[in-house]
Amino acid sequence: MSDAFHELRVRVRYAETDQMGVVYHAHYLVWMEVGRTELLRALGHPYAEIERAGLLFAVLDVRCRFAGSARYGDTVRVRTRIDEVRSRDVTFGYEIVAEGGAPIATSSVRVLALDGGRRPRRIPAPLLADLRTGAGRVSRQPLGEAMLA
Repeated sequence: MSDAFHELRVRVRYAETDQMGVVYHAHYLVWMEVGRTELLRALGHPYAEIERAGLLFAVLDVRCRFAGSARYGDTVRVRTRIDEVRSRDVTFGYEIVAEGGAPIATSSVRVLALDGGRRPRRIPAPLLADLRTGAGRVSRQPLGEAMLA
């Protein structure tokens, strides 16, 4: 597991909440996807370019454990890191925390590389190397930061 991460700040929008003003659980998955694509962008591989090159990532596994909740108007931080890189799949880890640092959720998503015909394939060497380099960074400094408002 890497200590390096990409940080996405999210201001909770009204449409993301339930009747009680609490973020509906499925929206955390959306924030994780944005965190994952922004991390890839920070590594020099925008997802649109990855797809144009004929590589797709299909989600194989999602796990999420909630420790708190976010509410309308809150700003939360989605910290995305690379936990494991293999020739055909990557596992991303996430910490979602309140602006003050209180934990809201921890999660992981494992994605499988597919070709244009939706068949498993190896991750191309340049991307694989950058994923491994990104996973190997030991600084607690962000790889990058973005805001979703």
